[in-house]
Amino acid sequence: MIQLLLFSIITGIISSLIIVPYSTRHQGEKVPVRSNRWTALAGTAILFAIIVFGLYYVTNLDRNWTSLWFILLVVTLLGAILAGSKDRKWKVVLFLVALGFGAYLLSAPFFNADKKYKAVEMDQQVEIQAFDETKTPASVPPQFARNKMKKAFGQVPNTSYYELGNLQIQKVNDEFVYIAPVEFSGLFKWWNGKTTPGYFTMSATDSADNPKFIKAEMAYTPSSYFQKKVERHLRMAMPNLIFYGDTQLEIDDEGKPYYIRSYGEFISARNGFDVKGIVVVDPATGDLERYPLSEVPAFIDGAVAPEAVSLQNSYFGKYVHGFWNSLFGKKDVKLPSDEGTEANVSPVFDENGHMYYFTDFTSPKEGVDSMLGYALTDGRTGEATYYTGNLEESYMDSQGTLQIIEKKFIEKKWFGEMPVLYNFYGEASWLTPVLDSNGFLQNYFIVSAANPEISVYANTPNEALKLYKTALQRGGSTVDGRSDAEEAKAAVTVVRVFKERVGDFTLVSFLAEDGRNYIVSTEVAPLAIYIQEGDKLSITYLETGELFLPVKEMKNSTVE
Repeated sequence: MIQLLLFSIITGIISSLIIVPYSTRHQGEKVPVRSNRWTALAGTAILFAIIVFGLYYVTNLDRNWTSLWFILLVVTLLGAILAGSKDRKWKVVLFLVALGFGAYLLSAPFFNADKKYKAVEMDQQVEIQAFDETKTPASVPPQFARNKMKKAFGQVPNTSYYELGNLQIQKVNDEFVYIAPVEFSGLFKWWNGKTTPGYFTMSATDSADNPKFIKAEMAYTPSSYFQKKVERHLRMAMPNLIFYGDTQLEIDDEGKPYYIRSYGEFISARNGFDVKGIVVVDPATGDLERYPLSEVPAFIDGAVAPEAVSLQNSYFGKYVHGFWNSLFGKKDVKLPSDEGTEANVSPVFDENGHMYYFTDFTSPKEGVDSMLGYALTDGRTGEATYYTGNLEESYMDSQGTLQIIEKKFIEKKWFGEMPVLYNFYGEASWLTPVLDSNGFLQNYFIVSAANPEISVYANTPNEALKLYKTALQRGGSTVDGRSDAEEAKAAVTVVRVFKERVGDFTLVSFLAEDGRNYIVSTEVAPLAIYIQEGDKLSITYLETGELFLPVKEMKNSTVE
């Protein structure tokens, strides 16, 4: 607060010296200006100090001198208009300098597009690694998780004081969970409550999990007021830092909450943003720590704000050949999708539990739902990789996936949310949770990005994966990403059999006398439902090298 007061007072004094004329007689006047110059200086200084203090307190604007450019423009204009004969010339010059500086700042987007693109230029690869089917993707949609948390809000003491805050995903104790802080619902509730009581947590992989309320009193929050508002607390402590994006709640492995916010630098002339690190706030005490991206604490997954990632994606997609090309020629321009769950990007985790932000890119041409590529941005470092996909195939984008789901369940009025592209069995595939009109989870839908006619849905992601595996076999695709998997025939006798209901079909796994394991879906071979121990089968299967070899055709001579 003291720094802001000094900043405002100094700005007010400088403004008064520029505005109040030095001479007491204008050129050509016979009657002196009847005013006390010292009173005018003091009054002008106080007025502008109050204006600057109010402006910076309310907006939380950084207090670098360049942020004063508009005030400087107004002050120098007033100074030039009110100047006397002795100071008119230099005040006019000062106004022209301020005008030129303002024009330089406002025109920066037209000239720094190449710098923006270079700052976020991504490595390029063809395809991401195949997903480990023994893992469960973090695929519970945030809207569903939020609905369940709202229904569990009765766990919060003094419920009427609070509301549910922003939802986000992270890894805590090697589990993927959603976190949502409890926030104040208004000024008077904050005045009476003083602190928020804690936060909710819920599994991001198990839709049957119930939200749990964790007690952890927090005084510095986004919904607090005055000096307790966490964004203002950050600005007062670090007046010159350039922040971007909202504050986010992160939980360490002991369950202690922290608010974080990304900071960085302007690309040029107060325009653009390049993330450099984070500031961590203890919401109970207000203690702050500043970390560059290379030193971010291990428990923080989303050090780079999703808003910053979304901005970087727009730079990469639009400015590949400069600013003017993004408006007119649009050569090689690609637009990032707006289907993400957080600021148009979707957080996803790899098999090692490392978080990335996913975004797919599409053509700027209207009516085209073909995907041009997709990007994964490291949530801790901000480094991004752009994947072109198989250039010999045309991939459907996320919007096309949502349209397929809408048409598939048009009578039920179900819709998709949070489409994410995975490499399932060597096939680029969209995994999308499907919700009803009330926002409750109904199933998981998987569709091939290259062959949209291949699609399945089931109650869980793992069940959907099993069905998708057989659907790929039926569609002629291999299931392990290899192009050399050959068909083979065999006559076998069943020793052991196991049947599992998955969605609308049954998966039948059986062990043959030759010691090999096979798997077949009743979608591929309906009569497989009758397989029993001792049956003699004639099968056509794929030599994929997997533990369970997928069967494409089957004849049960014992039954038939």
